[in-house]
Amino acid sequence: MSESQNNSTEEPQAENNQPGWFERVTQFFQNEVTNQEQLLDVMQEAKKNSLLDQYSLTMIEGVIQVAEMQVRDIMIPRSQIVVVERDSDLKTILPTVIESAHSRFPVIGENKDEVVGILLAKDLLTQINNDKNNGFNIREILRPAVFIPESKRLNVLLDEFRANRNHMAIVVDEYGGIAGLVTIEDVLEQIVGEIEDEHDIEEDKFIHAHSNGTSIVKSITPIDEFNEHFKCEIVSDEVDTIGGIVINALGHMPKRGESVNLYGFNFKVLRASRRRIHLLEVTRISEPEQQESIEEEITEQDIPSSTAINSK
Repeated sequence: MSESQNNSTEEPQAENNQPGWFERVTQFFQNEVTNQEQLLDVMQEAKKNSLLDQYSLTMIEGVIQVAEMQVRDIMIPRSQIVVVERDSDLKTILPTVIESAHSRFPVIGENKDEVVGILLAKDLLTQINNDKNNGFNIREILRPAVFIPESKRLNVLLDEFRANRNHMAIVVDEYGGIAGLVTIEDVLEQIVGEIEDEHDIEEDKFIHAHSNGTSIVKSITPIDEFNEHFKCEIVSDEVDTIGGIVINALGHMPKRGESVNLYGFNFKVLRASRRRIHLLEVTRISEPEQQESIEEEITEQDIPSSTAINSK
């Protein structure tokens, strides 16, 4: 038999000797996994061997993290909750609903510690004619509010959301006061990453200005784009995005609700994960001609010397 014939018969045998998908997975679990760190190492190895893609790995890591996280880790803090007052009329409520673009609103009595129910924006549509006839009564369309402690595990909360078909819960502290709120979207984003809806900034836009003088800014907004929009000049040799500027100034990965004053602006973190900032609320607190004094203030705060600002 010729050499070429020998090669032709040996090649199929070599292919048949390669372990299949099931055998390769089994090999990873032959050694007992005793903790989460080892499990994550196994998942990382599975990705390296093309058994998992990056998206699947991220979801698995998210599921593991959710089991360890508590509501207080992701809740929207009390100061950022957009509420509707129980005694407000429809003309007062509608601008709040339209401006915030939320779908659900806690309804309060005397103060934020007295949450009497949840208002769904869609329920207001049926009340427009009633308001014209002075027949609007917010109490008639309120949904019951669900209250949960700050310490509740996210995986337990997700199960409760699914079982009760509820999308929002009010978070209370150990003294019974309102600490914040959390939605099913907040929990799911810990698993699958940021979930965009029809109210988020359009994909091809970085900045969305509101009529009240604030702007919603994506953290990945290039510094040049930010400078052009706000008519300022922020320069950094270390980072390229406005989110990087905020992280450098704070010196750590900020949580939702943290804020910092920089370069004549207040930057408040609206949405963030453990890995990165997603959205910022930006409010101008001084005019461009006042930037010189602001630069001196920033220097006193030990902001990295590679970041500087000059007014145009």
